[in-house]
Amino acid sequence: MTKTQKAEIIEVLSTDFKNAQAVIFCDYKGLSVSDLEGLRKIARAKEAKVQVVKNTLATIALEKADLTGVELKDTNILVWGEDSVATSKVVAEFAKGNDKFVIKSAYVDREASDAAKVEAFAKLPGREELLGMLAATWMAPLTCIGFGLNALKEKKEQEAA
Repeated sequence: MTKTQKAEIIEVLSTDFKNAQAVIFCDYKGLSVSDLEGLRKIARAKEAKVQVVKNTLATIALEKADLTGVELKDTNILVWGEDSVATSKVVAEFAKGNDKFVIKSAYVDREASDAAKVEAFAKLPGREELLGMLAATWMAPLTCIGFGLNALKEKKEQEAA
């Protein structure tokens, strides 16, 4: 790889990492290409990105994105996205089905984190679920008023009859 190609990769990654709320580092030794394609497919559905990057290039890109505190060793596959919960769910879901895929460390909400925090984030409800809960909470008083008015109407009808 030439210096210009390396510089381009670093620039693209550092820009992506600046916008990412979660950058997760995983070990992928022993996974087949089809397994990795499965991970990419899951990630694409959750608007996350997956890439195998040399540790030196990833370290430089992370430093440019003001992310420090995690040391990269051995082989790593990086998964990152703008939604920390969705990105954590991608990695945790894939790790459940693949023993060779191991979560090592991460930056979650721009803080250095361990695998336990990634797994904890994966258990949280997603954005859509939270919006659904919020909508149900807001609609509850209106629903109760509707039931109350309907019951009052039926009572008045029975009294009139």
